[in-house]
Amino acid sequence: MAGLWFDELRVGQVFGHAIRRTVTETDNILFSTMTHNPAQLHLDEEYMRGTEYGQRLVNSVFTLGLMVGISVGDTTLGTAVANLGWDEVRFPKPVFIGDTLRVETEVLELRESKSRPDQGIVVFAHRAFNQRNELVASCKRSGLQRKKPSTSVSAL
Repeated sequence: MAGLWFDELRVGQVFGHAIRRTVTETDNILFSTMTHNPAQLHLDEEYMRGTEYGQRLVNSVFTLGLMVGISVGDTTLGTAVANLGWDEVRFPKPVFIGDTLRVETEVLELRESKSRPDQGIVVFAHRAFNQRNELVASCKRSGLQRKKPSTSVSAL
């Protein structure tokens, strides 16, 4: 299992995720059309040439999903129970087709679950940076995480 148990996380822990991802035109078009988002800023290159950006913007919901998805292998793969919510989602700079994103995650909070003694609640801060090291996305994500199973051996 790649993810960490609730008990293995500590506040202030930072993960520099090894996976980086170059965003493609197919990513942007497919995600935008699959989610029924016909906005010109994602799909119409000619329209966007006349804007301050001069090119299409990558769908920000794709960027959010990619940022969180890249974090899963190091943090929650196989140990997450549920995603509880996203807060403070921000996109300070646009993402363009061809940008390569890297992600880091920080553990902000840990608290025991009152109703589930074998689980805890973790709050992560996710941050995505482009190839120029500019912050392009960030969010706080709360999740319900499993604790490490006890390894008690029954006496014979």
